[in-house]
Amino acid sequence: MTVTHGTLAAGDGHVGARTLRTAVVGAGFMGRVHAESARRAGGRVVAVTASSPVGADAAAAAVGADRGYPDLAALLSDAQVDVLHVCAPNSAHAGIAEAALAAGVHVICEKPLATSVADATALVTASRGRIATVPFVYRFHPMVREMRARLKTGEAGIVSSVSGSYLQDWLAGESDHDWRVDPALGGPSRAFADIGSHWCDLVEFATGDRIARLSAQTVVVHERSGTATEDIATVQFTTARGVVGILVVSQVAAGRKNRLHLEVSGTEASFGFDQEDPERLWVGRRAGSTVLMRDPGTLSPGAARYARLPAGHAQGYQDCFDAFVADTYRAVLGEEPADGLPTFADGLRAVRITDAVLRSAAAGGAWTEVPA
Repeated sequence: MTVTHGTLAAGDGHVGARTLRTAVVGAGFMGRVHAESARRAGGRVVAVTASSPVGADAAAAAVGADRGYPDLAALLSDAQVDVLHVCAPNSAHAGIAEAALAAGVHVICEKPLATSVADATALVTASRGRIATVPFVYRFHPMVREMRARLKTGEAGIVSSVSGSYLQDWLAGESDHDWRVDPALGGPSRAFADIGSHWCDLVEFATGDRIARLSAQTVVVHERSGTATEDIATVQFTTARGVVGILVVSQVAAGRKNRLHLEVSGTEASFGFDQEDPERLWVGRRAGSTVLMRDPGTLSPGAARYARLPAGHAQGYQDCFDAFVADTYRAVLGEEPADGLPTFADGLRAVRITDAVLRSAAAGGAWTEVPA
């Protein structure tokens, strides 16, 4: 498939010269989020596949696609898509992404990119020559970009530690269930692969440092039909620069809906970001603390680029997703990929960290290297 280059209007993410033809695999919550961002970026959602042929029409209605297809092969042979969004269960990611790339299609694949290091590595190789991204969308919060900019200039002094958590409660009840709890569909890790990967990506993105060694524990709180995937994971780690860190991940923390919290502590300044309160960045100093508000007029250029609305007009999760998809579509249309656009290589990185967490936990918390 030949992609004709076009232009995107500066600042709004919409296609100028031509409209990208988009397809979505999966019509659940994430499929609907992807489809909405595709439209906001100026794409046209022309096709969707459902989990069964009889559900094709319902899937098209759910995501607002022109047409539903009975399977991926029919979609790829007929719909003439430019970009495929993979929003199917985790175990299907690798096969769907591989087929799309082989058909010459650019791919946005939900995380985890794959459920094994081998499959994720193969996808990185297969994606060469294509735009292939993974929605680590919390990178696109303006106040995360502001933290990153200030850390890069050395405002923190010596970074001594990083800490945080990612807490949810949607599986807190013993009867709560979802396809993700089934290892055959969700893969060998649930809580960490699903949300811990987001936190690790964010800390590496913000600090420019990488997790090098870790010691992990996993906990199963509810035995759901004998499933062994974890409800909780705790990870102690050190980075390549010698910074120490600690992370708590849970999907059974009552009252926490989607709380990703990251704190980077330094000798001159510390920074704290809470995804449930994304308009603010806490800055702590020995002489006192301040809270920075998202204001395009005062942010660093890299952060202001993603401040879509004036100060006081709240931005959130969908705005991050919109920015991620718009940056991906710009790259598809021939622009130089934007700073911080998460690629399949970043997806592989997350799979490697998840694999190290599982290996460490299986060995009683033994310190385990994360391959560079």
